[in-house]
Amino acid sequence: MTKAPPLLTKAQFALTAASVTAAVLPHVWRLPGMFGGPILLVLAGRWLHRHFGGARIPIAIKLPLILAFPAIIILHYGNIFGREPGSALACSMLALKLVETDTRRDARAAIAFASFVLMSALLFNSSLGFALLLIAALSLFFAALRELENRDGDAQRALLPALREGLRAGAVSLAAALPLALCVFVFFPRLGSPLWGAPTDATARTGLGDRMAPGTIEELLIDDSPAFRVTFDGPPPPRASLYWRGPVLWHFDGSAWSRPEYFASSRAGGNLQTSGATIGYDVMLEPSDRRWLLALDMPVAAPETAVRGADMSLVSRASVDTLLRYHVTSAPHYQLDADLGPEQRRLSLSLPPGFNARSRALAEDWRSTLRDDGAVIRAALDLFHEKFFYSLNAPLLGRDSVDDFLFETRTGFCEHYASAFTFLMRAAGIPARVVTGYQGGYYNAVGDYWVVRQSDAHAWAEVWLEGRGWVRVDPTGAVSPQRVELGARAAAGASAPWYQADWLLGLRNQFDVLSRVWNSAVVQFNSLRQQSLLTPFGIEKAEYGDLVTAALVGSSVLLALFAWWVLRAPRVRVDPLDAAYAALCRKLARAGAPPRPQDGPQTLALRSADLWPGERDVQRLLARYVNLRYACALPEAGAVRAFAQAVAALHLPPAPRART
Repeated sequence: MTKAPPLLTKAQFALTAASVTAAVLPHVWRLPGMFGGPILLVLAGRWLHRHFGGARIPIAIKLPLILAFPAIIILHYGNIFGREPGSALACSMLALKLVETDTRRDARAAIAFASFVLMSALLFNSSLGFALLLIAALSLFFAALRELENRDGDAQRALLPALREGLRAGAVSLAAALPLALCVFVFFPRLGSPLWGAPTDATARTGLGDRMAPGTIEELLIDDSPAFRVTFDGPPPPRASLYWRGPVLWHFDGSAWSRPEYFASSRAGGNLQTSGATIGYDVMLEPSDRRWLLALDMPVAAPETAVRGADMSLVSRASVDTLLRYHVTSAPHYQLDADLGPEQRRLSLSLPPGFNARSRALAEDWRSTLRDDGAVIRAALDLFHEKFFYSLNAPLLGRDSVDDFLFETRTGFCEHYASAFTFLMRAAGIPARVVTGYQGGYYNAVGDYWVVRQSDAHAWAEVWLEGRGWVRVDPTGAVSPQRVELGARAAAGASAPWYQADWLLGLRNQFDVLSRVWNSAVVQFNSLRQQSLLTPFGIEKAEYGDLVTAALVGSSVLLALFAWWVLRAPRVRVDPLDAAYAALCRKLARAGAPPRPQDGPQTLALRSADLWPGERDVQRLLARYVNLRYACALPEAGAVRAFAQAVAALHLPPAPRART
């Protein structure tokens, strides 16, 4: 009769379960709750079931779970193909694999599957920090595999020693594999686009949208992740002039501002006249799954991969779902649309009927009593300056949001002020529109570039004035000048205390330098850059055959070096107890009593008692050595370390016969 394979020990199962959980967690946080919650419940339930010694789970429970997860995924996504449904299916199947994991064979299969699930998380996030977390998870996988090789281990072996030893061995294994992995990464032929480029999922990431309502930008203002990085060709403009233009919003329906389709798709740039010097710069834009590109006011032309709309916003031809680098030239001194067309005038003056009656009355009063458009603009800015407050913790607004803000709450952030100001201008007969984007940024002196974070998201207004065209007006600056002069961190300090931690900002900027190098060297390493790698060897454009040859040669050399290192003559390993005893003998020799070849530890103890009658430390140490070496088959590691420490702490005076 065939003997049944042994069950996993507690340590083996715990490390396997931890590996499966580590593979699932990078996916769970962005999966819908209807998937993430049940997956975590299955993992927790299985761990508790094993911890309390439950019997094998019957097929009557496992089979419904196996059928339920794919059915729910199909109902939610419509299919099981693509990044989102595929990752949900893989995570659920991995969790169910742990349910039936009882033997070493099951555990190895689960860890192999977990490795695939873990690496698939890079399809959604390829940042340096995320990659470091995945490397830590891989070390955990190695620790689990190492413990699975402990076939004759104690079933009661503690988890922490197994984890500590396994992580150390896993880190060494990863370090040894790094050169070969780097060689394959650099030389293995790659496609012009990733394999997952076709069945993509339109899941929006954090970024600016084409709609703004009270509270829509708030989630960006508390997000400190980078939005894009900028390297200027020359000296950068002052921080207060760093207005990064994004979507321009024209239509107001009473609750939100939006962008008409005409301006979102038109390639006709506005009538732009520039004067003075221009500013050139490179932008590295983080993925957002949106089509907006950011540029300083005012972009002279669009990059090759984008078009410039009628309102001077830049729109990419495709969604930005990977890191995108582009070059822009902007003119800080300009005149835009000196003559306003009838369609633009109509859109920039339209207001929904039946909303914000008190705000309309206030604007109409300004129009009837003040002499020109400039006076109306100053009256609105003075109102904000005298009676309003800047805060991220803005109260909720009702149906008449502008009335509620102007006459009740009087507290808000950039989108509240831009929305209210634009409404007042239109009600007073002044063409106006809302511009969203980012303002400011942080200069990273280490990398010599600017990083603009999501928390720098901003909204301002543009008004059209006779003879001047569109003019930028930032009503937030009338309430909180430090928001424009010093950035979002200074303005939001009272609402977000973590912005005041200079040391934390310094650490983030230091890490951002590494992230920038990672993005440039790893994430953006494409087929075009790969084909130029062999240029120093006389190959201007490496073809697939050249790259395969380079990969094979490099891999062979690395494997040969690794084989030599593994098969080389091993160094003689000195027993720790013998090493400590040898150190004690050296101390005796330096004190004037060198041991003779025929002297054993007991003879040395007698000689030391004769030479140092008042010193008992040497005799006690030699007695401990005799006990550790001869009284037990295998001395405990802790006792050996204590003996070595006592030898190191021993101080002997010169032997009397050695004195002169």
